Amino acid sequence: MTASHRASYPSLFVSHGAPTLALEDCAVTQYLNRLGADLGPPKGILMVSAHFNQSQPIIASSEILGTIHDFSGFPADLYDVQYPAKGEPELALKVRDLLVEAGFSPTLDDKRGMDHGCWVPLVHMYPKADVPIVQLSISMEQSPQWHFELGQALSGLREEGVLIIGSGSASHNLHEIMMGGRDEDEPIVPWVRDFTEWVTEKIETGDYRAVLSAISDAPEGKRNHPTMDHIHPLFFALGAGSFGQVDATRGKRLHASTTYGVLAMDIYAFGSSEQISSDV
Repeated sequence: MTASHRASYPSLFVSHGAPTLALEDCAVTQYLNRLGADLGPPKGILMVSAHFNQSQPIIASSEILGTIHDFSGFPADLYDVQYPAKGEPELALKVRDLLVEAGFSPTLDDKRGMDHGCWVPLVHMYPKADVPIVQLSISMEQSPQWHFELGQALSGLREEGVLIIGSGSASHNLHEIMMGGRDEDEPIVPWVRDFTEWVTEKIETGDYRAVLSAISDAPEGKRNHPTMDHIHPLFFALGAGSFGQVDATRGKRLHASTTYGVLAMDIYAFGSSEQISSDV
């Protein structure tokens, strides 16, 4: 690790929104740019994205990462976006070994590139694409607790100059978005506000068990997340921040905004977040 790296990084949960976020200048992209500047360049990034789903942990281990445009029907210039970051095979091997030690059954994949849940927020956080990246899958077959423990197994990497990020969405009801009739800058609707405020209160008071049961216990949990793919990265980030441990720093909401009133773009940090400025 060089002197330019922090002694310890937080784990983050970022809401990546629609793929077009890569091209936008808005509240959340402006904050992501500041966040990357505040953190500085880590030794590497370990990214868990809502768009990489496997039954058991798969670790993208190639040094050559392609930019995957895993979507359709968007503006043509979005398909021209490339994020030419390199992978980090050595970090991938360390992730594998830590997961095996914790009782998981991970596999390396030296062919997979970066899905948009990975590169869309990084286009704004680290626009020079000069930080190596390793991606790790979620599993829709597994529970919030499983994802929390997945993060816990890797939390020590934060002390080695690795920035751990879970990329999903604080709310993610595509049906409500695709119904149309909403303005992009529409105020947050009550059922999204109530859910995200409940989750934030539990995170900031250290009640991690409540966060893990948010879909069943929070107001309108199932309406905000009809499927679990975009909230599993939050549970992973909780664990990676050693959230819930007696001596752990409580989580902190760094940013809150919405798109079309229903897509919450909240960003959270867990552990080592004291020096990171927020805009909420």
